[in-house]
Amino acid sequence: MVYWNIFIAFFLPGILGYGGGPASIPLIQHEVVERYEWMSVGEFSEVLAIGNALPGPIATKMAAYIGYETGGVFGAAVALFATIAPSLILMLLLMGLLYAYRQSPKVKRLTTYVRPIIAVLLGILTFQFLESALEGAGAVQTIILLVGSYLLMEKWKVHPAFVIILSIVYGILFLGS
Repeated sequence: MVYWNIFIAFFLPGILGYGGGPASIPLIQHEVVERYEWMSVGEFSEVLAIGNALPGPIATKMAAYIGYETGGVFGAAVALFATIAPSLILMLLLMGLLYAYRQSPKVKRLTTYVRPIIAVLLGILTFQFLESALEGAGAVQTIILLVGSYLLMEKWKVHPAFVIILSIVYGILFLGS
């Protein structure tokens, strides 16, 4: 039964996660944290941070890790397959149709209408991570990390992977017990 749950937990976000990784993260979080309770919000945010530091699509990296933690090697394989199966199936079935109507105003409007929903989902996830950070590290440390990360990425154009590594080092040095 656990393998079926792993499959569903990653297949549904794969179907509904329009746009790929970033759009599917809140959906994966809902399944993993809220529905099946395999992880806490804090644990999920750690997996997300580490997954962002590694190369490749975020959803598959998260699926492999969470699947492995939940169901071992076979669980990782099930989660990976469930993550890529919706895209694979839809690409095979609908690519010809989408290609034929790629200039259609209706197809172009579809992406315009979906983007605000994705922004709301990512915003909710951001606030949940912020609450978790405030509870875990405290307000002062969270503000230091927020401002530092923002400056590093936006002002000095440091790659997010390096910002994550610096945040881990900061956590070890200043937040470790």
